[in-house]
Amino acid sequence: MTETSLGASQQQRAFWLKHLHQWHWISSALCLIGMLLFAVTGFTLNHAGQIEARPQVVTRTATAPASLTAALRQARHADKGPVPAALGDWLAREFDIDAGGREAEWSGDEIYVALPRPGGDAWVSLALDSGEVQYEKTTRGWISYLNDLHKGRNTGHAWSLFLDVFAAACLIFSITGLFLLKLHAGGRMATWPLVGLGLVVPLLLALLYIH
Repeated sequence: MTETSLGASQQQRAFWLKHLHQWHWISSALCLIGMLLFAVTGFTLNHAGQIEARPQVVTRTATAPASLTAALRQARHADKGPVPAALGDWLAREFDIDAGGREAEWSGDEIYVALPRPGGDAWVSLALDSGEVQYEKTTRGWISYLNDLHKGRNTGHAWSLFLDVFAAACLIFSITGLFLLKLHAGGRMATWPLVGLGLVVPLLLALLYIH
């Protein structure tokens, strides 16, 4: 290899090292906290049976105004549909809950609204004949809350979008890390055996013990 070609090769290597390091540290900074969260919740999910949850249930009752129940009786037109705006406003004032955009189930003389949430559950029902409203909220604690964030369970569109961005950052972090390993592998003999081990171990476990 001539001195000119050697210099060009070194310049090309320096170029890729610079940009790979840049993308690697940017993606690692973006997904660092998320990776810590997912690592911790991966452990708690894997040992969910050993981690005892102590649900706390809060039940409240109230009576809806007669004008509201009368309007709801007249407004019914299907078994399911969006929560009526008037009912949503009253629930927000009375119970401090956001039922906007939720789906209401109409059965007989009752309206039922499911209010699932990370780390718990909730529901509210309204009897159209008497106006009696029952609201129940169940909270299962912070571990359950973080586990549901891990799974994207009942977390809404904003968190779903975050998970997509987080997944893309993790892919960039991993792919740039792989290329950096390739560039530095010449001076580190254990690089590829360790990479291979990271592939072979889970593959063997899946083939031998998961049926």
